[in-house]
Amino acid sequence: MAGDGKQGLRNVTFITENGAEDDSSLERHYKQVEDDAEAPVVFLCGRCKLPIGDSLSWVGSEDDQNQILLKRVTENVVVGSEPFVSRTRTELGCLIVNLSCLGCSTGLGRIYTSTPKNLDYKRSLFCLSVENVDCYVLGSSEQKMVEDIEEEPVTLEYRGNVDLQVAKIKALAVSMGQRLLEIEAKLQNIGR
Repeated sequence: MAGDGKQGLRNVTFITENGAEDDSSLERHYKQVEDDAEAPVVFLCGRCKLPIGDSLSWVGSEDDQNQILLKRVTENVVVGSEPFVSRTRTELGCLIVNLSCLGCSTGLGRIYTSTPKNLDYKRSLFCLSVENVDCYVLGSSEQKMVEDIEEEPVTLEYRGNVDLQVAKIKALAVSMGQRLLEIEAKLQNIGR
């Protein structure tokens, strides 16, 4: 199913319990398609919430592997230095490099650097494990605007008035500090 194109995602935290989540639950959370407008999605590390990618580099998803495939990721994704040969049945013979989070070192997924012909579509893509990734749909939260009719807009004149008041307060604080020092000095001389 990789390469199916973009699918709309909702603001969902992908969490697995005891290492695995049933496929129907994962599909229910992950494959909710928005028919009207597809808002951009930001992918975050599931542990420390650093941004690791976005839907503008979306390639597809691998439901059987619980992976999302991206063309690009942020600098918060660390590409391992040691490739290894996979010995799993579905990836037998693939040369793989692990991906981890820069902030918390959580394993995020892998890059396939060499693949058999049936997995060529995954080569050189960032394959992120769904269970280690959170996502946020931009504009999905209810945003509220502070509306205070009596509040003045910040203009140059208003800012000038605020700066003048701050300058007066500073001058008063300096004057009070000097007076306090003079009083302390007099009290020390009396005490001698």
